[in-house]
This record gives sequence, structure tokens and C-alpha cells, in this order.
Amino acid sequence: MKKMYTGSCHCGAVRFEADINLSEGTFKCNCSFCTKARNWLTTVKPDAFRLLTGESALTDYRCTPTSNHNLFCKHCGMRPYGWGEAPELGGKFYAVNVTCLDDVDINEFLSAPIAYIDGRNDNYQSPPLEIRHL
Repeated sequence: MKKMYTGSCHCGAVRFEADINLSEGTFKCNCSFCTKARNWLTTVKPDAFRLLTGESALTDYRCTPTSNHNLFCKHCGMRPYGWGEAPELGGKFYAVNVTCLDDVDINEFLSAPIAYIDGRNDNYQSPPLEIRHL
């Protein structure tokens, strides 16, 4: 069941709401960006995401011209969410960093399924051979 969560960067300059069902799953990717950032994400449709404050505090980083928009707070450096376009996900999506959700009970984290994605090899439908470092 979807639940409305609030989330933020570390300093609170960026605040958002998102309707998420953590029991539908989260993911970790082994691409160079996600590995270095230790991203733990879930995706939501645009109508399930609302930026409340901090648009002017966000800076956009793209690994390549066609990659997702990795947004981070220019004050504290946190990456609360990003966005991209993927036909297999129905078009535009938001990738919410679940560790930036402010009101998650630890048991929700413990019971949220995690899928591992082999982004390093552009094989998004399969897990990587090694996941212990993610």
C-alpha cells in the first residue's frame, strides 16, 4: 500500500513528499555513480512526487548527456532524489533516495525488497555478479 513520505536533504533546504510503496521494492545499482554515492533508490511516477521547497538549492549532475539527472543540494551535498526518462518505466520517473526519507520506521527499511541492477554493464534487467559492496 502506498504511503505518503516526507523527505529532505541533510540541511533541510530541499524538502519533498512522495507516495511510495516500499514493499514493491527498492534498488541498488553498480554503475560508477551509484556505487560511489552508495545510492539506495526507489522510483515513483511524476504524479507521486512533489517538491515542496528548495528547487533553487539543487544542482544537476549528469554522468553523460543521456543519463539521469542526479540532483544534489548545493549547501549540504546530499542527493535526495533525481529523475530520468525510461520507456520501460512508462516515461519520466523520479528516483527517490530512500535514506533521505524523514519518517521511515526502521522496520520498513528492513522489510523493503532490494533489487540489484547491473548498470555498470548497461544490463538493467539483470543483477551484477557481485553485490556485497552495494
